[in-house]
Amino acid sequence: MIGTLLLALAFGYLCGSVPFGLILTKVAGTQDLRSVGSGNIGATNVLRTGRKGLAAATLIGDMLKGTVAVIAAGYAAGPDAAIAAGFGAFLGHLFPIWLKFKGGKGVATYIGVLLGLFWPAALAFCAVWLVVAFVSRYSSLAALVASALTPFGLYFDGHPALALLFAVLTVVLWIMHRANIQRLLNGTEGKIGSKS
Repeated sequence: MIGTLLLALAFGYLCGSVPFGLILTKVAGTQDLRSVGSGNIGATNVLRTGRKGLAAATLIGDMLKGTVAVIAAGYAAGPDAAIAAGFGAFLGHLFPIWLKFKGGKGVATYIGVLLGLFWPAALAFCAVWLVVAFVSRYSSLAALVASALTPFGLYFDGHPALALLFAVLTVVLWIMHRANIQRLLNGTEGKIGSKS
């Protein structure tokens, strides 16, 4: 059982470590994504290149790598393997071996893992994100609020194992956003649509 979970974790990590934002922007001939805006490889930073299509493709790719990892592992070895693969995919996105362990901040992959494990919670996450983003125009704040609510929603909906997983993922997500949190507190965080 432990061996199966470790294999699922490794499989998820490899899926999650595919840096779609970097790959897509390189193929499109834009400047190195890591030299743009925040230097992040995720969809929000891709949007700062002015390429909305690439940003959307990055978002979808970063989501689906989490979803695919979860569904494939779950189909092959059951729900515990799916959870392990989801955790691995999230870590793979944050710390990809191909980029010297310097990856994205994990929001899209978080959603993708959630989508694969319990899709109604993913819809709820996106709904909260959209409301907060529309009101504040801060992508980071929307992600922080939505992720903070997710474990509680899962727990009260009767999914304690998933609630525990996403509590851990949320803590890591917030740590990865510590610079954004500081900028939000300082009033210097870039808003959606901003080039900086």
